[in-house]
Amino acid sequence: MPDLTLRGGVGARIDTEIEIKRSRFLCRLVRVDGEAEARSVVDAARREEWSARHHCSAFVIGAASAPDQLRRSNDDGEPSGTAGRPMLEALSGREFIDSVAVVSRYFGGVLLGAGGLVRAYSDSVLATIDEAHARGRVVARERRDLYTLALPHADAGRIEAELRHRGVNILGTAYGSRAVITLSGPERSELHELIAAVTAGGGVLEAAGHELIDVEP
Repeated sequence: MPDLTLRGGVGARIDTEIEIKRSRFLCRLVRVDGEAEARSVVDAARREEWSARHHCSAFVIGAASAPDQLRRSNDDGEPSGTAGRPMLEALSGREFIDSVAVVSRYFGGVLLGAGGLVRAYSDSVLATIDEAHARGRVVARERRDLYTLALPHADAGRIEAELRHRGVNILGTAYGSRAVITLSGPERSELHELIAAVTAGGGVLEAAGHELIDVEP
């Protein structure tokens, strides 16, 4: 399964609310690209839902295949293991990365027990992910090799449009003495053949590293 995240770049957000035995669980799921941003989202939830008793959180940063993927969770006063960990498992189980989930709980006066809390916090995150899918707000994240393609200004617009039409991901264009397109696409040999075809053999791809990028299904 591919890694997934919210469509729309850093800051994209989905909110849901569920109620269990009069306790309200407000979940915000936000796309982030680092730990500092994830913690800022948690701080914002504390400020905005200041009267909630708990603000439990979990976040996953980086691809599932990356050895340095960052995974953190916090129970924020709920019994150990009943909130943050189930939230983290919900994110990972649905292949969500580069995301933070914060669940603010307004206590309704009825104790849920450890099992009830685990289900409530997990269900809150899962409901939010389901809502994101239902609203078409989910996109795949894939590690792709990047390339640059330098072109004369007069040809850049036409060739960029043709590459997009053929399914190449265009990540940006810089303009200097020449227009330099940064792109990723299919297998390297296939991409070289495509570039040769659309530039009549005049375009040369240069390797430009790799990164996680959004890829439409």
